[in-house]
Amino acid sequence: MTSDHRARLRQRLQHSTPLQAPGVYDGLSALLVAQAGFECAFLSGACLSFARFGRPDMGLVSASEVAETVAILRDRVELPLIIDIDTGFGNALNVARTVRDFERAGASALQLEDQVAPKRCGHMAGKAVIPAGEMVGKLRAALDARADANTLIIARTDALAVNGFEDALERAERYLAAGADALFIEAPTTVAQMDIIGRRFGGRVPLVHNLVEGGNSPVRSAAELEPLAYRLALYPAALLHRFTPLARELLDVIRDTGSTESVRAQMCELADMNDLLGATELLAAGERYGGGE
Repeated sequence: MTSDHRARLRQRLQHSTPLQAPGVYDGLSALLVAQAGFECAFLSGACLSFARFGRPDMGLVSASEVAETVAILRDRVELPLIIDIDTGFGNALNVARTVRDFERAGASALQLEDQVAPKRCGHMAGKAVIPAGEMVGKLRAALDARADANTLIIARTDALAVNGFEDALERAERYLAAGADALFIEAPTTVAQMDIIGRRFGGRVPLVHNLVEGGNSPVRSAAELEPLAYRLALYPAALLHRFTPLARELLDVIRDTGSTESVRAQMCELADMNDLLGATELLAAGERYGGGE
């Protein structure tokens, strides 16, 4: 496996036009993002918890479960993959191991946050953060552990909602000084706050922002992020937020009518799925390697 996906991501984040990263959680969602022409994808810890385990984003997913998912995504798509590693799954030594394991699995960038474990979704109440010095140690461990210098380490702080805006800015300065490749100050509440963040950090390092439906963001689109000097727009749960109401509608139809005929025009069929997933190419490969014997 080559690592050019890491260099591509690092280079793309030098552009002022925000990079759009839809949230993915399995091979199908990653393939759809790639086929739609996006330049990268974001493995959302929230969506992995939602889709695979039917649980909220409250730190219930393990490092090995995320690493397995990274490997599945990397086997299916060549897109750069930004991976949510929550709090690093432990202390600084655990963070170092997480970085090594996730790099081997195919991660392009790793997003590490300063919440207390078990963490919560960045837009939920009741969060707590670790001391800034402890997070600096985790960041240094992550930077030292990476085998490829192009693997991006994104430092996220959730301190704004806990300790206030000034503390979040101070933490971001410390994380940048420690060597973070990008900064993510989670859940600013006003455009004015985002403007301050952009003017203070945007010329020095790529800035990340969450565009999550129902979250606390004062902006709603990537177009609004560019003048604020943000370069990475995450859509962490957009696919699942759209899929879930559609799934409920379909299940209501099946329960009430016993058939999918009334909505067939809005559905894929088996042949469509086989085409999307590359069944023809797999069958040809099987023939090439003697799979038809």
